[in-house]
Amino acid sequence: MTILSIRDLDVRHGLLQAVRGLSFDLAKGEVLALVGANGAGKTTLLRAIAGAHLPAGGQILLDGADITLIPSHKRIAKGIALVPEGRRLFSQMTVEENLLLGKSSGRKGAWTVERVFDAFPNLKPRRHAKTGHLSGGEQQATAIGRALMSNPDILLLDEVSLGLSPLVVDRVYQQLQGLLSSGTTIVLVEQDLSRAMSVANRIICMLEGHIVLDRPASGVTRDDVTRAYFGLHRATAERSAS
Repeated sequence: MTILSIRDLDVRHGLLQAVRGLSFDLAKGEVLALVGANGAGKTTLLRAIAGAHLPAGGQILLDGADITLIPSHKRIAKGIALVPEGRRLFSQMTVEENLLLGKSSGRKGAWTVERVFDAFPNLKPRRHAKTGHLSGGEQQATAIGRALMSNPDILLLDEVSLGLSPLVVDRVYQQLQGLLSSGTTIVLVEQDLSRAMSVANRIICMLEGHIVLDRPASGVTRDDVTRAYFGLHRATAERSAS
């Protein structure tokens, strides 16, 4: 069952076209990894889906309804939550206060502060600590927990491992494992290709705003993704055509 449809999406930063005529469908319960080099358009695409960056053209459909021009706060209420690159917590507020902000959409669901602490047990003893005093891993867990508190149907995770040590990334992904296998629909932007391929059931590789590879994770090799990542598939096709 399709939960999200992207149709011929164009997104610009001024004169720069970051996403170019991009289309794909996302099935309910799917874990999709978006990979690609810096500047490929991954973060811009997530922000467009979340309503933080309105597109210049195309459509975004949620359960068949057009939400292309709906502002971000109303998309949260409709079930789309973004964990942004860089986490963007309120540093002078406590972990619990940041989590409770996620309830402001008013969506009903099973996620509560205590359930977030169950999912991310390292946060429990830091409940009343200001998030500006947390480690990078604790801040990332808080940002994910805040998004979950809105009880989303679709969770958008942008650069979960950015700026974290490999050990901390391992810990964050261990804590995410239950969520990744829970049937929650997730779109994950991840620079660590091995990590992305290990958790997703579908891989989309972007290059210069386009989709250059879209396959089930079980049917794609690291070499396939690497070639698409660097645009080597184009060189091969051009040589074959000549």
